Amino acid sequence: MEGVDIIKKHMTTIVLLVLLLALSVWSLFVGVLDVNLPELFQGNGEHWEVFLISRLPRLLAILCTGIGMSVAGLIMQQLCMNKFVSPTTGATISSAQFGILLALLFLPNSTLWGRAVFSFVFAVLGTWIFVWFIQRVQFKDVVMVPLVGIMFGNVIGGITNYLAYKYEMTQALSTWLVGHFSMVLRGRYEIVWLTVPLVVLAFLFANHFNIVGMGKDFSQNLGVPYNFVLFLGLTIAAMITASVVVVVGSISYIGLIVPNLVAMFKGDKIRGTLIDTALFGALFVLVCDMVGRMVIFPYELPIELIVGIIGSVLFVALLLYRLRHGRKAIRLNRKEGGVA
Repeated sequence: MEGVDIIKKHMTTIVLLVLLLALSVWSLFVGVLDVNLPELFQGNGEHWEVFLISRLPRLLAILCTGIGMSVAGLIMQQLCMNKFVSPTTGATISSAQFGILLALLFLPNSTLWGRAVFSFVFAVLGTWIFVWFIQRVQFKDVVMVPLVGIMFGNVIGGITNYLAYKYEMTQALSTWLVGHFSMVLRGRYEIVWLTVPLVVLAFLFANHFNIVGMGKDFSQNLGVPYNFVLFLGLTIAAMITASVVVVVGSISYIGLIVPNLVAMFKGDKIRGTLIDTALFGALFVLVCDMVGRMVIFPYELPIELIVGIIGSVLFVALLLYRLRHGRKAIRLNRKEGGVA
């Protein structure tokens, strides 16, 4: 009976994991170049080359992106006590792109790791400045916080575009302005693996993030170093975002939508939702990528476009839901449906 209770308790996690594994295997064989199991088992060199150089790295990058961006959004929402804060609405992505541009301007011959360092630094700085500002100016309306973040991000984006046009770097920067996995190959995607230890670190500090999310006074009463945990969480979120932007480019809405959807069913406790958020984030990105690969086959749509379309609709729906119901969760076991 205990085993059955454990399965029931973690049913959502099990379902997400099974779906993710099934779609992951399927995605390995979706693409312009034909790769199939019989040829792989027969040792076909050309098929194995495509599989190891392109398909497998692409899948791993997709999983790391989905997990990382979702967890980054969850951390930012918890620490900022606002469900509309994310790497997109917190100027983190724009700051990371600005850092990449500066690397291209001042170190044009730098490697991908060199550009990543610039991206890490400016993503962290941009996120810190945003959170510092919203803490100094207390907004009564929860919608004002993401609006301020979007405006701040647009300011940084405007400066980035101005410098890119002035120094004729628009073409070079375009790779990082629109998210896509078509250029993910073995040897140039490994930076995204940094999301793995950062997500593990986030899980270890999950309870601390919960406490800090309840306010400075509450944290200090419990002996939790508020400023240290706050900036640790923001740094983790910013570095995850920067590592994804450097490899894949800008992908909006993942860190905003996924944590909110999971919280609507699982509640707001970060340790209880972290695993489901990571799994659902990976599943969401994987589905969007497969749609982009198949909708106009053999051509491919950037994942930023697919996520943007779906994300815009879900963002408006979440906005209306939060304004109407606040932070009430949906209960699946309710007899007559609706909001609990």
